[in-house]
Amino acid sequence: MVISLVNSDSEKRAFLDVPKTLYKDDPNWVCHLDRDIEGVFDPDQNSYFKHGDARRWVLRDDDGNLIGRIASFYDRNQLDENKLMVGACGFFECIDDQEAANLLFNTAKAWLEKFGIMAMDGPVNFGETDKYWGLLVHGFTQPAYKIAYNHPYYQSLFENYGFQTYYKQEGFHLDVKKGVPERFNKIAQRIIDNPEYSFDHFRFSNMDKYARDFVTVFNQAWADFKKDFEPLEQEYVYKFLKDAKMVLEEEFIWFAYHEDKPIGIYLMYPDVNQIFKHFNGKLNLWNKLRLVYMVKTRKMTRARGVLMGLTPKYQKKGIEVGFIHFIEKALKAKPQYTELEFSWVGDFNPRMRKIWLSIGAESAKNYITYRYMFDRTAQFERYPIPE
Repeated sequence: MVISLVNSDSEKRAFLDVPKTLYKDDPNWVCHLDRDIEGVFDPDQNSYFKHGDARRWVLRDDDGNLIGRIASFYDRNQLDENKLMVGACGFFECIDDQEAANLLFNTAKAWLEKFGIMAMDGPVNFGETDKYWGLLVHGFTQPAYKIAYNHPYYQSLFENYGFQTYYKQEGFHLDVKKGVPERFNKIAQRIIDNPEYSFDHFRFSNMDKYARDFVTVFNQAWADFKKDFEPLEQEYVYKFLKDAKMVLEEEFIWFAYHEDKPIGIYLMYPDVNQIFKHFNGKLNLWNKLRLVYMVKTRKMTRARGVLMGLTPKYQKKGIEVGFIHFIEKALKAKPQYTELEFSWVGDFNPRMRKIWLSIGAESAKNYITYRYMFDRTAQFERYPIPE
């Protein structure tokens, strides 16, 4: 086996081709867009390079066939704040061979050790947690856009190497046709009728305002419970909204306000993977035209709920139920959407898990984010779960 650093256009192409080789016979797999993956490793597109760095490698067998890949990265903002300096690995793909997997993991580990890093989380993203995060261990159905999907045997490759469960994640599915229990609408109405609170959905005509409000709420809400929280930048939200304008539904993004101050956010968008599964990672001119046609002809029947968050002061006041009320109305007005996936909820957020189960959503997918301690005698501590 030969492992090589990605430092040329041909090796970048090989990095993108590895999963296309490994999943060619898997009907559930959806190829990530080549440009999305390349964007993660482009300092001009990924702001994490301002305070971190990344490397990636491809693995070939003795005959030159692609059999694996991995990326390794670190964030100096987290290294400066943690007693245990933790880096990460991600974008792991490998044949069902422990020796090959070990070579990939060892290579990622060796690069991180150069910076004094003592542990490695994975598989995760070099960026926000809403994409390419965690290892799928249950629910091997077609993934939503930018959500993790992998072969079932990957779990053994990680655990046999020595990775331990840092935290678990769940993806929930809701049959939109069934609706939510009536009691939620009654609770929601009390919130909606309270003159101190108001709800409003996103509008492209006022994108700057909503991007600011989104960042304000996100950075207050997630810092309250997310260990090693990385603040969200308005530039990231603005770029996401601009790039996704063709497929976003304005009524799928909601904001809650208390006396005109933003206090809550809910983000959902159509699952464009139902279209991208036909593109094999390419978004060339022809596929862009196909995308426009498929969006207009309503080929997307599933929406993905990405996040719901409230600033600490306004949690446990029923605002979440208000969001659910408006989202249900939005879905009823767009009957082409028959399924909602919410992904993902960490086991460190039991309140959100309870909310989704209480409205009739089913736990449909399970993921694990692992941690590997470089010093095999060092004490491992799992991510804290609220009591």
